[in-house]
Amino acid sequence: MAEKAEKQLFGTNGVRGIVGRDMTPDLVMRIGMALASMRKGTIAVGRDTRTSGPALCSAAKAGILACGCDVVDVGVLPTPALQYLVKHHFDAGAMITASHNPPEYNGVKIIDADGTEMGDEETIKLEQRIFSEAFEVQGWKSVGSEVYAPHLIDEYIDAIVRSFPAHVGEGMTVVVDPGSGPASHSTPTILSRMGCRVHTVNANMDGTFPGRLPEPSPEGLAALAEMVVKTGAAFGVAHDGDADRAVFIDETGTYVEENVEFALMQRYVCRNRTGFVVTPVSTSRRVEDVCAEHGCQVAYTPVGSIYVARTMLDLAASGRTVLFGGEGNGGLIFPDHQHCRDGGMTAAAMVGLLAAEQSSLSSLVGDLPDYFMIKEKIFTGKPASVVDLVKARFSEERLDATDGIRINRDHAWALLRPSGTEPFMRLLVEARDRQLAEALYGEITDAIGSADQA
Repeated sequence: MAEKAEKQLFGTNGVRGIVGRDMTPDLVMRIGMALASMRKGTIAVGRDTRTSGPALCSAAKAGILACGCDVVDVGVLPTPALQYLVKHHFDAGAMITASHNPPEYNGVKIIDADGTEMGDEETIKLEQRIFSEAFEVQGWKSVGSEVYAPHLIDEYIDAIVRSFPAHVGEGMTVVVDPGSGPASHSTPTILSRMGCRVHTVNANMDGTFPGRLPEPSPEGLAALAEMVVKTGAAFGVAHDGDADRAVFIDETGTYVEENVEFALMQRYVCRNRTGFVVTPVSTSRRVEDVCAEHGCQVAYTPVGSIYVARTMLDLAASGRTVLFGGEGNGGLIFPDHQHCRDGGMTAAAMVGLLAAEQSSLSSLVGDLPDYFMIKEKIFTGKPASVVDLVKARFSEERLDATDGIRINRDHAWALLRPSGTEPFMRLLVEARDRQLAEALYGEITDAIGSADQA
């Protein structure tokens, strides 16, 4: 039996690396050449605010143009804005971003014509072209041409605003922390046009990220929480480095854990309709509780927004009603808008949710089932061996190998998997109470410890 081909350059969400070491203009140019050799036509290129963005964006455009495709440079914008534009206007897209990674990183996400990130099979073909240098470089009469069109982001903003009743946020104060990233213009504009009074922190585009790192952690959002309380805002919203995710601070200044955010949005979307909710095996069991409330079904996928998006599309193509999807990390997908994680749409949906419920965010959070979750990073040089050992140790239990290994018990579950974007394993353990979660966590870490000593 032939061994299944695996991605080598690209991880869960594109290819990433430290600029000047792993991520170089030469590599990015070759990615552009491979993309233009596979997808003929016009390719949109955008970037986030990282200091290395202009150099790497120029490299991507050079590769695309050299292989005969036209380029539309849409400037600095959120990844979901580029995805929206590709879906409606272009044959493919390339986003220069390292999302939540620190400032020294950058990367490339490849967008297919349907607005989703390129799937694994096509990505492997792209990699094979890069490795074999199978580029269709054109002569002087057939090279591509370039247009600069940063104004196109307005179409994305308009589409989100149109998704909600006019002035639905009237009388609501919100605070936006785009983290010096590409949503510094778009999210405040969206919420203002919905009728909200908007305050901002870290809203100057700056690739050195002076206010906080691109990953919106509870510790990094202290300034946002302070401004929410000071201004009497209904909520605060923060984005990661490319604004495909959004996380929230409630009106008391308290961080809303991302799985709680998912359940709140899921309940809002599912309240009047039944259908499928699609999410990875890493998401809290609250998703099952909320589905049970509303007669909906859960479809689980491997971790990664592309797997969620493609499963949503496949279910819809088979005639199923798909209401909502995304991950328990603030990356939510609203299929009526587009099939990708969208931080700007998520911020807008929170305005819609609070307007519909006429309740505070903290009250709505309090209405959800209680769970206790442990999130841990496991550093090991032998991730496959660790997964195999844990699988063997828990072989008598209900196991799910969709991604890594998930152990399912009646009142607790755990997931151990290698990270797709960083060099460690992720361990998630969730239970109805702390004692159950810590007990299962201890069993797994004991097993991992024996693997490291082997």
